[in-house]
Formats: sequence, C-alpha cells, structure tokens
Amino acid sequence: MPRTTSSRRSFLQQGAAAASVPYFSWNTRLLADETQSKNDRFRLGVIGAGGMANGNMKAAAAYCDVVAIADVDSERAASSNEAMSKGKADVYSDYRKILERKDIDVIHVATPDHWHTKPLVEAMLAGKDVYCEKPLTLTIDEGKLIRKIQQQTGRVVQVGTQQRSTFELFTKAMAIVADGRLGKITKATVAIGGAPASKELPIATAPANIDWDRWLGPAPKTDYRVLIPTASKDKSGKPKNDRPQTNCHYEFRWWYEYSGGKLTDWGAHHVDIAVWALALNGQTAGPVSLGGTAKHPVDFKVGIPVQRDRYNTATEFHFVVKYANGTEIIIVNNHPDFGNGIMLEGDKAKMFVNRGKLTGAVVDDLKDNPLSEGAIQRAYKGLPMESNERKAHWANFFHCVKTRKEPISDVHSHMKMLNICHLAGISARLGRELKWDESSEQILGDDLANSMLTRAYRKGYEIEM
Repeated sequence: MPRTTSSRRSFLQQGAAAASVPYFSWNTRLLADETQSKNDRFRLGVIGAGGMANGNMKAAAAYCDVVAIADVDSERAASSNEAMSKGKADVYSDYRKILERKDIDVIHVATPDHWHTKPLVEAMLAGKDVYCEKPLTLTIDEGKLIRKIQQQTGRVVQVGTQQRSTFELFTKAMAIVADGRLGKITKATVAIGGAPASKELPIATAPANIDWDRWLGPAPKTDYRVLIPTASKDKSGKPKNDRPQTNCHYEFRWWYEYSGGKLTDWGAHHVDIAVWALALNGQTAGPVSLGGTAKHPVDFKVGIPVQRDRYNTATEFHFVVKYANGTEIIIVNNHPDFGNGIMLEGDKAKMFVNRGKLTGAVVDDLKDNPLSEGAIQRAYKGLPMESNERKAHWANFFHCVKTRKEPISDVHSHMKMLNICHLAGISARLGRELKWDESSEQILGDDLANSMLTRAYRKGYEIEM
C-alpha cells in the first residue's frame, strides 16, 4: 500500500519531536528500526541508474523502497530495476515523470555532472528532498542557483561526499582538528590523481538503448564518439578488461563539456576535507587567489579545447590556493611523498589522511591522550553514526529528512569547497592566476575568466522554474 501524504506528514512530525533528544544519543540502528514498518519507509525515485546509484541503493535499502527509476539508457534502467527493486519500480526515460508523482518522498540524482543541477533544482521546487551525487554542479553560477532554491524551499539536500561519513578516518581527523591538536592550520596539501588521455575517438552511432540527445541534455549538441580498445594482456598474460573510451557514461569525467576532470571528480572529495578542516579551525573566509600550472592532452584557445575529438581535462596540475591570512591549499595530481590524500600542517603538528590511513604524531598520541567523549560526534554535527560510510551517509540524510536538520554534506559548505575546484579548472584552461572575491563570487579584473562562471543550457533543456 503506497505511503500517503498524511502518513508522511505524521512521520515528519514525529521526527521533529524526536529532534529534542540530544544528537549524540542517536544511532542509525534506531532510524533503521523506525523504517521497518511498510508505511514508514521512504518512497524514493532514482534519476540516473548507473553504478553509483546501484551501490547507493544497496546502502540505503534499510531505509527506503525504490519505486521509480529514470534513465536515458533503457538497458541500465531495466538492469537497475531488477537490482534495486526486483523489477517492481516504474521505469521512465524522462525524469520529470518522477517529480510529478505525489507519492514519492525523496529523490536520488546520480546522473553525469552536467545533469545534476537541472533535476536537483526542479526536484526541490516539486517539494522533494534530494540526495545528489558530487560534484554538485558543472559551474559556479549553478551553485548560486542551487543554494538560492534550497533556502527558498527549505528542502533537505545531501551531497554524496561520503568521505565526510568515514568515521575512523576522515571524521576522526576532523575531530582532531576541532580539538585544536594541530594548532592553526597554515597549509593543506591535496593530492587527487590525474585524468587519463586518449587518442582520437571516431564518430559512431550511439547504441539503440541510449537516447543520445537526452544524455547530452543541457550540454552542446555533439556526436557520440567511442574507441574500443584493442585486446591487451596484463603482465601475467591474462586478458585485460579495458573500458571503451567514449564521451558517454563513466568516461564523461574526462571532458570539460560534462565535468571538470579530476579537479572536480576527486577534488570534490579531498579538497572538501581540506576546506572542512579549515572551517573547524576557524577559517571561515574564502580564498583570495588561485594559480598554478596544468597539462592538457589538447590545445586551448580562450579557454575552449581546440581538438574536440578526444579527452580534454587536465592530466597533470599544481595549484596554489591563497587566503588573506597566509593559509594555503596546494592541489596536485600526485605528491611524491604520499601519492593520494590530504596533508594538514598546523603550527603545532601535522597529520595525513586518505581512504586507507590516518597518520601523524597527533594520531599516535590518542593512545595516551584520547579525544574527549563525543568529540567525533560533535565534528559530525552530532548526527547519527554508522560504521559503513556509504550507509552512514544515507542514514544521515534520512535522519535529516525526518528532523529537517542540515545534513553533514549540505549544499552551502559543498559549494564553498567546489568553487575552489571550479576556479582551478578555469585557471587550468586559461593558464593564468585568478583573483577571487568571495562576497560577490566573481573573478576580479578578468572578463573572460568571469564569463566561464556560467554556461548556457541547450534549447529545450533549460531549468523549469
């Protein structure tokens, strides 16, 4: 029996009353218990049914039922329907059909980056709460719009930066920062990996299961391209399962038309941790400048790729983000000492964290001088905690949908960080330093760079306000 609007309203009112309980007494198992009743489970619609959505829905299965799926790839939609809901969900090629449904509580947007903002904004205007994958936007101006609509509608929006919910690594690191054990942070070095290059990708006919025009959506009209790799073997002689090179599905990441390359793909993870640390350290003002060097597999003219038939995002880069008080964030594709991760340096100590380890003298000191009780919970806004980071991030979202609290990865803190990643992409394409005014969110003294804060949407794919 579908959950009614009145039962949803009652459920949210119950959640608001529960918000009076001290945050750190909550545990996600309580939330899971509350959603076991058929009438209390969230009804969720998925927009974009690729690998990320499928992984997320496995983690969120304790709290919701997938009742609708939209994707421009009919094969992906059918496969995800079986995986997410045993074939019981309604499947659409047009996501707007999901937004029209009054029986759907929440939306998961897991499309390519250039398709994030339009359905997210329209979902909020339709009265839906949204869990949207990172990076939230393709441009800085899209972020301004999202923040404006979120404030107007009061919808709960969680960004899929799940590192914020990795308690034994990133969240613990933030608790150490918040406890003052690094002192004043003066430098954060962020290594995020570089993007691949490709050969020329020939024009091809898009597979029959993909609506190529709708896949492009707001992006400029262009040809579908694909290069099937020749059979190759690894060192042991076994065949390698090389992914086709294309301008669609997973490989969209390596095209500025649809993404920002590694600067936004992994930058949205690791730069986020660095900016979160600075905020906990009292650094509330944004940067004043960003500059450095970048290597691309194509040539650029006035910030636009000259060759349009191959991957074009930066393969190597080194940027320095400067703050008025002298603090710096260094963004590199690879660091000779630690490869991938975040090194935080303060005037008392330094600490390193990535997805595999948390190290430094301050970490070792925890054995004899542990953090105060509840320190990690306080760094996590006191919200529900769960050992698996993906499940924890979803539990956090659903808890906030119930209580109307701000989730751990809200749109405002996310865009404060993502603006840095977008500025790095603009600097990379223009090959020059940028001066940034955070109050107006404008690049100073550079009309061309400032024009790259936004992109026109293709006719027929504008945001429906």
